[in-house]
Amino acid sequence: MATITGLETRDSDSFKVIGTNPIRHDGVDKVTGRAKYGADIQMVGLLHGKILRSPHAHAVILSIDTSAAEALPGVKAVATAKDFPIAMDQVLDFSETRATLRMTAENTFATNKVLYKGHAIAAIAAVNPHIAEEALDLIKVDYQILTPVLSVQDAMKESAPILHDSLTTRFRVERLGMGEDTGVKGNIADQVQFKRGDLEKGFNDAHVIVERDFRTQMVHQGYIEPQTSTGFWSQDGHLTIWTSTQGIFPIRTSTAAILGLPESMVKVIPMEIGGGFGGKQAPYLDPVVAVLSRKSGSPVKITMTRTEVFEGTGPTSGTYMWCKVGADSDGMITAAHLYLAYEAGAFPGSPVAGGAQSSFGPYKIDNLLVDGYDVVVNKPKTSAYRAPGQPQAIFAVESVMDEV
Repeated sequence: MATITGLETRDSDSFKVIGTNPIRHDGVDKVTGRAKYGADIQMVGLLHGKILRSPHAHAVILSIDTSAAEALPGVKAVATAKDFPIAMDQVLDFSETRATLRMTAENTFATNKVLYKGHAIAAIAAVNPHIAEEALDLIKVDYQILTPVLSVQDAMKESAPILHDSLTTRFRVERLGMGEDTGVKGNIADQVQFKRGDLEKGFNDAHVIVERDFRTQMVHQGYIEPQTSTGFWSQDGHLTIWTSTQGIFPIRTSTAAILGLPESMVKVIPMEIGGGFGGKQAPYLDPVVAVLSRKSGSPVKITMTRTEVFEGTGPTSGTYMWCKVGADSDGMITAAHLYLAYEAGAFPGSPVAGGAQSSFGPYKIDNLLVDGYDVVVNKPKTSAYRAPGQPQAIFAVESVMDEV
């Protein structure tokens, strides 16, 4: 037994964990190549899928003609939004973010409008990837191009183009509550507010006030492995999906709901995952391979390209933030006000509430107001990314605190 400045320590050979060299449970399979990732799935009769994506950020779909693609030899199935049942407005829980079923389905396949560059429109299943790619070029889509809105500040203007005609702002005072529908139409899906004390009095009592605004950009998680999913809809009506995901049960729940199936008819088998960091929880491919499998009678696999990952999956939110902090002559914070506007992407569900809740966590502040806004813009629907919503808000707060 040794001592360091009066503290007793034990010899390292008496430790059961510290200083040892444990074997990683997944290490052997990975270094020997036995580990199976989503793209490694091979089956008898496996078809290869490809997805047609919008070249426009905001447009009405006037018509889709898939006849030439269907006639191409080697093409076994073509799917569009009409092959999916009409989704209801139930809320889906993706652990760190939430979304409605209807909008999750519309993110999987565009219905009447495309809402971001890369929005999926149609899908092909063919005997090989080359024929599937060729078939995509044969699909004809007529668009009425609309003006896109690409920042929260532009989207919140009264004159801004509207993404969803039926969207109204909900107001809430808790992180996970549904809040109340204000009936106000626009691009603001949600306002969350946390407050206490008398903000005006707190700033009047301050000897120093620091006020700054900040902007952060949309950032993708950048996982090495792209999204991939294989689906087989058997003749008895059961659906099996092999996929790379961080959320097995949310994928089962959302896929079953989008397809109008009971969850007991859907089985999700998780493969090894090559990184996710929050970005592999939404059903980007799973309902698509399922429908293609049902239409073709064969298993279907789709693996995204890197371009598709960046254009068609969920990054973290870009933001506009404004922070004001006051302190007295003793350095005590007398008041703080934080404004957060987070990009949700094309559909509601940014992590602004997480940012609002955590922003002043380390501080005792008697007079406080935090207003957060979830704003839709013509970009991919956001997803979780390591402490969703919090790094942006804390960056703004701590930058101001450094000056105070």
